[in-house]
Parts: sequence; C-alpha cells; structure tokens
Amino acid sequence: MNTIFLKNDSDTSKLGSLIASEIAKIDQESIEIHLEGDLGAGKTFLTKSIIINSGWNGHVKSPTYTLCEEYDLGELIFLHIDLYRTIESEDIQIFDLDRKTHLKKIIIIEWPQKLTSKRDYDLKINLEHSDKGRKVTILQHDKIFLNLVNNYE
Repeated sequence: MNTIFLKNDSDTSKLGSLIASEIAKIDQESIEIHLEGDLGAGKTFLTKSIIINSGWNGHVKSPTYTLCEEYDLGELIFLHIDLYRTIESEDIQIFDLDRKTHLKKIIIIEWPQKLTSKRDYDLKINLEHSDKGRKVTILQHDKIFLNLVNNYE
C-alpha cells in the first residue's frame, strides 16, 4: 500500500497519465481497476485522465446515470462503471464484463464496495479529501502496477 498527495487537478491528471502508460505496458487481456472515495473525491476525474491519456479523443462523461460508459479504442476498450446509484449488486451482470470483443479490456469500477460478491482487482485506488488536496492510497493485487508510485515522483 502506498499513499501520495495530489495538490490539484493537474496532479490528478498526471497520475491518470501514468496509469494509462502502465496499462499500455501490461500484456494481459483484462485489467480491473477499483476506485473508492467519497462524492467529489476525484474518481471520475481520474478515470477521464486515464481514458484520454490512453488515446481517446472524444468526450468522457460520468456514468452516474447511465451506470456504464464504453470507450472503444480499436484493440482496447474501456468500460467505466459507476455503481453509486445501484441498489442491487447484481446490476453489474448486465454489463457482461467477461465478454471477449477486444484484445484488451480495461474495467474501471467506481464504488466497488457496493458489490456483494467480491471481484478481483489489479489496482485499487482510494481517494480522500485532505488539507493538502487529495490523499490517494494505492493498492495492487499483483505486481503489474509495481512502478506506478515510483514513477509518480
């Protein structure tokens, strides 16, 4: 577990850019990222930065009301899921997360704690408001994001 402080949106964008760079280096079909934090902590802002820095040229919108937004970048697809408004964790099944339509799939879930059945993640990030800006705690399930914090500094 590593903790960093992001002073402003520019720092958050930098973290998103680094995550996008790490994603590009990872050779596996599916990567799952869980984002936790209070309302307004920066989960969607970070996700937008990751998607844009992965090559998306269009608008990235919050899936708060749609629950899932997809961003197709050819061989890579992002599924950005926001479970804040869900009542039952089974709602996530409608997204067919295990489908094999692209060479690489990135699943980013905001509010994963609303799931009753635990899903494995490759990277979990907790964002909190702090006097210094945003306190970000990074947990990795395995070593694929090992260099993320070292490269941030």
